[in-house]
Amino acid sequence: MMNLFHELSHECSKATTEKYSTSFSSAIKLLHPNLRIPVFNIYGFVRFADEIVDTFHQHNKTLLLAEFKNETYTAIERGISLNPILHSFQLTVNEYNISHSLIAAFFKSMEMDLSKASYDCEGYKDYIYGSAEVVGLMCLYVFCEGDTKMYEKLMPSAKSLGAAFQKVNFLRDAKTDYEQLNRTYFPEVDFGNFTPAMKIQIENEIANDFSDAYKGIVQLPIKARFGVYVAYKYYLSLFKKIKKTKPANILEQRIRIPNYGKVIIVAKAGVRKQLNIL
Repeated sequence: MMNLFHELSHECSKATTEKYSTSFSSAIKLLHPNLRIPVFNIYGFVRFADEIVDTFHQHNKTLLLAEFKNETYTAIERGISLNPILHSFQLTVNEYNISHSLIAAFFKSMEMDLSKASYDCEGYKDYIYGSAEVVGLMCLYVFCEGDTKMYEKLMPSAKSLGAAFQKVNFLRDAKTDYEQLNRTYFPEVDFGNFTPAMKIQIENEIANDFSDAYKGIVQLPIKARFGVYVAYKYYLSLFKKIKKTKPANILEQRIRIPNYGKVIIVAKAGVRKQLNIL
């Protein structure tokens, strides 16, 4: 009967991913079946923590995050939690021996979101590492399936991919972050006076991250490569659309890739996969 609870918990993480991100859930479904459940489990955990700091404004977010953090470590130590999201996450952490230092860094960044409104260069790097790069590293533990040499080799690219995704999110969500949450993540950037020079500097930084990430994607195990490549192409397309947007218009709307655009991305990626030219 314990397997039934495991299955229920996995389904909760999968449903969370599908509800909050059709793009990520679609990419995860392109992974090898053996890899899908653990990655859904990671995303469900990350999503819940993110919701606490970004959405639950009518509640004591500091208390909720502290409780969620304590419950996470307790779940990992005990090997069980009655919170299905945390139960599925601890199963993945314990099965793949995911470093607890990554979890600690993640919570540090979530705690920063509770109090910080702007960042200097060092704080920005710390936040990017904890909020995004470590998520890429958690997934890399799953993709490498215990191959520590491969993990160490692909670590820089996994971090770059997570950083690229997060920085694109910062630009995509600038309106909400700046106007509703009073946050500015990019150092020395004022979205109230967002100049072309500021935008170009950020875009160059993101372009370098994407370039470094691609070098690792093509070296991923075949079971993981296609799903990660599709996620990469989706965010790269979003980035290209943001680049075409004037600085003054960044705060006017949340830039998106329409559903038909996502279908085209998957179709083109599928062709490249068949031709073995990812």
